[in-house]
Amino acid sequence: MLAVMSEPASKALPERRFGWLDMWVGPDEDPRDESAPEGERATLVTYLRNRRLTLEMKCGGLDAADMARRSVPPSDLSLLGLVRHLASVEQFWFRLVLAGQPGPRLYRTESGEHLDFDGAVADPEVVAEAWSAWRAEVAFAEQFVDATVDLGATGTFDPGPGQDGTISVREVMVHMIEEYARHLGHADFLRERIDGRVGQ
Repeated sequence: MLAVMSEPASKALPERRFGWLDMWVGPDEDPRDESAPEGERATLVTYLRNRRLTLEMKCGGLDAADMARRSVPPSDLSLLGLVRHLASVEQFWFRLVLAGQPGPRLYRTESGEHLDFDGAVADPEVVAEAWSAWRAEVAFAEQFVDATVDLGATGTFDPGPGQDGTISVREVMVHMIEEYARHLGHADFLRERIDGRVGQ
């Protein structure tokens, strides 16, 4: 039987608080587009943009220590680690696979060891670099998609033995929406354990 790890009972959790009703911010301050976009491209672009904006919002107002804090032990996840990880994922799919640009993976050693979470330390320069890398890769991805006429255009990658290594722009965008949605669920718990703040 696996042992269940828990924090000491004496460690008080932050009081749960909402920004505006059940939302992170009031509707007048929310940068996300909640309209109903028409057409496949507009739908994919809008949903992915909203997920990216949510990541920024979930990290808003935190210092380096809180960004690097692993607030849901025993997990090694932190908000800073998520920013670094998602920068790497954006780079891989849009820049390396779809655009076919050569280059080393972000937050990987030459041997392939992942450093996105392990290297997420409480240093303001590390935080600034992570946001810079993430924003650069998001900007590249947005420009790439905007310039791509056919969402069925493909790139190739090495998926492993016996698997198809061809993927379309459309598939990558759907995958990225899924990737962000999964990690934003992690971000919800991480942020709540940091300062109690919750909301969509």
